[in-house]
Amino acid sequence: QVQLVESGGGLVQAGGSLRLSCAASGSLFAINAMGWYRQAPGKERELVATITSHRSTDYAHSVKGRFTISRDNAKNTVYLQMNSLKPEDTAVYYCNALVVPIPDAREYDYWGQGTQVTVSS
Repeated sequence: QVQLVESGGGLVQAGGSLRLSCAASGSLFAINAMGWYRQAPGKERELVATITSHRSTDYAHSVKGRFTISRDNAKNTVYLQMNSLKPEDTAVYYCNALVVPIPDAREYDYWGQGTQVTVSS
């Protein structure tokens, strides 16, 4: 079993910053890609940023230049540094990880419980 626990959400004024963290625990033979997604009220969940095990990154166009994804493989943790936040960044942010739990097993897709980010204007 694998658990993803997010932290760091909250309320911030427009232009401010927040840093989200997501720690993976459990059966973790290998963690391949990790990422952050978000879902605003009434909207579909969307990709924010992803990072591979080799630290190759990809970002949604709307957050490029403002958000930075990183990971600490020794701590099985992924981070999302969010700067210059805008009201339209308000959403529940979900951590995602593609995990191989034991050797020779297939990859499984895991999600965190979500953390609320609210940006006031």
